[in-house]
Amino acid sequence: MHRAIFMDRDGVINEMIYHQEMGIIDSPFTVEQFRLLPQVAEAISLVNQMGFKAVVVSNQPGIARGHFSQETLARIDAKMKGELAAAGAFLDAIYYCFHHPLGSNGNYGIECDCRKPKPGLLLQAAREGDIDLTKSFMIGDGLTDIQAGHSAGCKTILLGRMKCELCRLMQDQGIDPDLIAPNLLEAVKRIQEGEL
Repeated sequence: MHRAIFMDRDGVINEMIYHQEMGIIDSPFTVEQFRLLPQVAEAISLVNQMGFKAVVVSNQPGIARGHFSQETLARIDAKMKGELAAAGAFLDAIYYCFHHPLGSNGNYGIECDCRKPKPGLLLQAAREGDIDLTKSFMIGDGLTDIQAGHSAGCKTILLGRMKCELCRLMQDQGIDPDLIAPNLLEAVKRIQEGEL
């Protein structure tokens, strides 16, 4: 069986976007808005070199909410893969949840089993990619990523700095990441060094 490093997308691989007209910080809604974060290609290249599968698992409720189409998302994916490939890095698989219980776009406005914090995306990836979840890692910038990783049996890494509100939430819910790192590259290096 394979080992994998699962990564959330927005805020981990690419920049979050401030959508001024809506007053929200969210995923990029257009190809032009998509920008890789610094050192991400280097981090994913290191994942590739270490022999882990590099797998994106991301909630993309913008589909359910009508912010962008699946065609736009496919073009964003092509840009992401192209920029990674230009730097010698690649993703083995990408899994998205398009659902949101408050969504208004067709069949996507539902409760589902794949939307993080549920572990459905990781479980699907494990089935389809012959991945041992107990020897894998989930890296994300939010509590839902850590919850999904824990539920799937992975070790977890939270990116960013601890915020008081997040500390309280984690304490209340009994959820702790196995490690906190400032960015994706540092998280992958810590895995490489055997810190987890």
